[in-house]
Parts: sequence; structure tokens; C-alpha cells
Amino acid sequence: MPVRKAIVSAAVGLHARPAAVFVRAVTETGLPVTIRKAGISAVDARSLLEVMTADFNCGCEVELGITESALPAGRSLVEAEAALTGLVELLESQKAN
Repeated sequence: MPVRKAIVSAAVGLHARPAAVFVRAVTETGLPVTIRKAGISAVDARSLLEVMTADFNCGCEVELGITESALPAGRSLVEAEAALTGLVELLESQKAN
């Protein structure tokens, strides 16, 4: 299972606009990405409601993952790892208000 860790850098955390930008980027990958932080279960990163209610605040460390068995047919682990790397870069570069 490909997994990447990131620090949420948006000033408001993953709420409102930063959450929408992140969820849109996840959805565009076409992959079943999950996001979690210590103390909570993973949530579907394609769901704006789940992401916003999980309380991913600015500065918190999150873990993005894709379960290998959930990969769509024809998609490779290399693609999954590249997608997660891009999502980490997005989370760590967001400075939205």
C-alpha cells in the first residue's frame, strides 16, 4: 500500500477552500485515496464532507494512502505513488486563507 505523510500548511487547515482544492485534486487522480491523522480512522479523501469534518488543522501531520487491492483495473502502484507525491506537494504548499 503506497503511503505518504504530509503537513497541512493551509492557514485554516483542510476547511472550506483548501479542502475543496484538495478533494478536487484527489478526485482528478481517479484513485481511492484515504487521509488520516493520529487518533482518527482514515476517511475518503474524495469526500469533501469527510475531509472537512475530520478536523485536519494547520500544522497537523496527515497520512495519505491507497490500498493496493482498491486500485482500479489498469492502474499501477507507480501511478499511485506519483499521485500521492503530488497530493503531498499540494497539501504542503497551500497557503490559502
